[in-house]
Amino acid sequence: MRPDHPAYVIYTSGSTGRPKGVLIPAPQRGRTLPRHRTSPSARTDVWTLFHSTPSTSRCGNCGDPLLHGGRLVVVPHDVSRSPADFRRLLARERVTVLNQTPSAFYQLVQADAQTDAQDPGDELALRYVVFGGEALDLNRLTDWYERHAPDAPVLVNMYGITETTVHVTRVDLDERSAARHPAGTIGGPSPDCAPTSWTPTSNRRRPASPATVRGGLWPGPRLATPGRG
Repeated sequence: MRPDHPAYVIYTSGSTGRPKGVLIPAPQRGRTLPRHRTSPSARTDVWTLFHSTPSTSRCGNCGDPLLHGGRLVVVPHDVSRSPADFRRLLARERVTVLNQTPSAFYQLVQADAQTDAQDPGDELALRYVVFGGEALDLNRLTDWYERHAPDAPVLVNMYGITETTVHVTRVDLDERSAARHPAGTIGGPSPDCAPTSWTPTSNRRRPASPATVRGGLWPGPRLATPGRG
């Protein structure tokens, strides 16, 4: 098996809106693992497998704790559908890294607001909450920041498409930056994605001039994936 051989195929609309099968090469899968290691304490981190296993988000949910020596908590389906029960699981299992879609996190925020913060057993151990899969409405983080310090946990917004295997941009948020960018922000390129051309692609699939067009990004040939059209 060569490094350029496919690791798996995922059926997705990706960036085009047209459902298709996308071949994910092994190097693309491998690049998601070391860059998710948030600190040397990753060996003691606790992650959750919350979202569907066929989704690309499970690259970090499963791969990171297994590679770096952390612990993975498989969330039962009924618990994943109950924000209050999921909030209790996070506290009980001392989860430190949580990957969530924004819509799931908004429900968790409501459950968190209804929790008795005076009970030591209900305290969260989260270090990072990583968003992906949907646009993040920063206005809806206000209630969370009223009850939690901006660095406990750090809220991280990441953006990317299936063809690039999960994420290509990152921004670490705090209460001030959330208020400054209410419409949302996807940050800058992840370190392993640089250099990244912040220009949209033309209909001819060639990078457009950054001086004349705004509003898109071109990750570049290093992140190219077969079947991305």
